Amino acid sequence: MESAPTAQPAVSRGTLIAMAAGCGITVGNIYFCQPLLDQMAVSFGVPEHIAGLVAVATQVGYAIGLMFILPLADAVNHKRLIRILLWMTTASLAAAAFSPTVPVLIAASLAISVTTVVPQMLIPIVSGLVPPRQRGRVIGTLQTGLILGVLLSRTVSGSIAEATDTWRTSYVLAAVLTGGLALLLPRMIPPQAARTVHISYLTLMRSLLPLLKLRPLLLSMGLGFCGFAAFSVFWATLAFHLASPTFNLGPAMAGLFGLLGAPGGLLAPYAGRLSDKYGTLAVNAFGLTAAAIAFVVSGTFGAVSLLALVVVVNVIDLGMQSGQVANQTRIFALGDGIRARLNTIYMVSVFVGGATGSFAGAYAWTFAGWRGVSALGLGLIIAAALFLVAMRKNDKAPQPIA
Repeated sequence: MESAPTAQPAVSRGTLIAMAAGCGITVGNIYFCQPLLDQMAVSFGVPEHIAGLVAVATQVGYAIGLMFILPLADAVNHKRLIRILLWMTTASLAAAAFSPTVPVLIAASLAISVTTVVPQMLIPIVSGLVPPRQRGRVIGTLQTGLILGVLLSRTVSGSIAEATDTWRTSYVLAAVLTGGLALLLPRMIPPQAARTVHISYLTLMRSLLPLLKLRPLLLSMGLGFCGFAAFSVFWATLAFHLASPTFNLGPAMAGLFGLLGAPGGLLAPYAGRLSDKYGTLAVNAFGLTAAAIAFVVSGTFGAVSLLALVVVVNVIDLGMQSGQVANQTRIFALGDGIRARLNTIYMVSVFVGGATGSFAGAYAWTFAGWRGVSALGLGLIIAAALFLVAMRKNDKAPQPIA
């Protein structure tokens, strides 16, 4: 029988920073392929939308891992589970580096992302170690590490691919870094967090469906799906846009946009503090407004201006990050012993949205160019705003589950 966890002391600042770094390094394995897609298409001699399936596979695989692996964090020893997953990710990265064909690379990409769920384990683990009044700030700090990993992984992979004239080198480096993390990260987990609760796997999975009755979770899922779909529409097609005759730029520049967008990611702790002070719905509204403005600028000026794209990258990242912090702050208030499962349901919806956005974005680029991509992203933000309106109409403080 599941028992409620006892109160835990606040996590130290050094451990929090280490966890944030771990989030960034691991999550980068999902995104560093994006600036490499054009180079992959040329390498294998396939159309751009076929190479784009590599990015789609990472989103689909991540959703699968979140659905079927992340719930284990509510029941098994965290140190052991994280160590195993990191070694499995390392092996999959090595397989991707030496893929002889696109189908093999897509399969390896799927395997990489299925086991790269460690960041979404660390966030509920650490959030359960701090008082509720500090939860938004802590989640914001971890999300800073995560978003910087998303952005900087693109910069590093794009630069390495251009310097070595092959996308494969980036996968080799990622395998080395992830293997090193497998040796170090489990040691960073506080002893009080590495507990084991006796719940069967089938019980864990059966317990997911009733959680959908929680309205704050359901509406946060809608916000997360649409918001991350819009985010992925942009990033899954940026490399194609920069490589087009308008700019004629290589993967290094596509990756550099990750670095140029880092300032937006660095504002995540402030989104957490604002969630603690003003409420999560206000932060969601701010994030959606920022993203909508970014896509309007993208469609109006970003088709021909690199400066406009730099602005768009920062504002989209700020909007996405703000919404993510607000959504997770909201759902983690719903219960102490079920945070991993709440995060499972929420993040599955987010990354199904990401896969949908990557897939739709590749086709929008093929048939309608950059303005079509921008219009699609704006449409998804408008859809997210409808969920926010529904949430405001039912704005009641969530009742924690015992």
